[in-house]
Amino acid sequence: MATAYLAVRLVSEFAAEVRASLTKPGQRELPSKYLYDEVGSALFETICVLPEYGLTRADARLLEKYSGEIVGRLPSPIRVAELGSGSGKKTRWILEALSRRQKTYYYPIEISPSALAACAKELGQIDLVSVVGHEQPYLEGLRTVAEGRGEQDHLLVLFLGSTIGNFDRDAGDEFLQEMRAILRPGDALLLGTDLEKSVELQLLAYNDPAGVTAAFNLNLLARINRELGADFDLAGFQHEARWSSAERRIEMHLRSTRRQTVHVPAANLRFMLDEDETIWTESSHKYKAEEIAGMAARTGFRCDGQWIDREWPFAQNLLIAE
Repeated sequence: MATAYLAVRLVSEFAAEVRASLTKPGQRELPSKYLYDEVGSALFETICVLPEYGLTRADARLLEKYSGEIVGRLPSPIRVAELGSGSGKKTRWILEALSRRQKTYYYPIEISPSALAACAKELGQIDLVSVVGHEQPYLEGLRTVAEGRGEQDHLLVLFLGSTIGNFDRDAGDEFLQEMRAILRPGDALLLGTDLEKSVELQLLAYNDPAGVTAAFNLNLLARINRELGADFDLAGFQHEARWSSAERRIEMHLRSTRRQTVHVPAANLRFMLDEDETIWTESSHKYKAEEIAGMAARTGFRCDGQWIDREWPFAQNLLIAE
């Protein structure tokens, strides 16, 4: 019964957010978190191994090389919560480093049940690591984990990849402040940030020649069709990646190739799209390495360490809750 209730609640929230985002004045949008259903998660795993998308390999290289050093800065005992774990492949380095000194509880937090299942399969066999997944939004899941720990338990939150870049900069600060409010002083956040690089390289990473990112983006419309009964015609849209120099971000859009009407019954919504009108589906903000200490200070953390990959400019940042 609880699972059925959760499923109904999630569909209701999905419909409400789709309606609110598609009826925004000016630029229509869709929340990027809904890109990651079972199909979207599988497509994203494919994107991560494309030669054009160096971000995931940079993220993993840093974790493989520096996990021991990162873990060495943390107190014991410590529990690990990960926001948006995906399959958990990169997380293995951190968990293996921790398991060499203590039994570790790991809590992946995902709204994608298929990602949680893949994560449990990937990491469930590590000695002295217990995996307990939470199918919840980020902060709701983190609050559940934080409230369930012992008095002496410290918490390490993993927010890897470039997910913080999906937030506008002010919204990113607000999200980190909300996260900090859940944590205790001395808890830690390992934050991944994609750093600025050539525009051409970035655009190629979000518009690969094989068309995998295009399929990933279009799958969001297919998901709305499947789950909310909509009638988006995927053949009437094109994937588009843009660079905004003013905001220092990549934007993913879906461009309507003709004038068309779309009906989303579960959201009680019917709307008209003009030819060349776009739906904005995701942003990926890029950072300068020196910005991170200021971001930490503004949001109740201090930056205790930073590790940078030079092959694909990317940083792992260890923030400590003040």
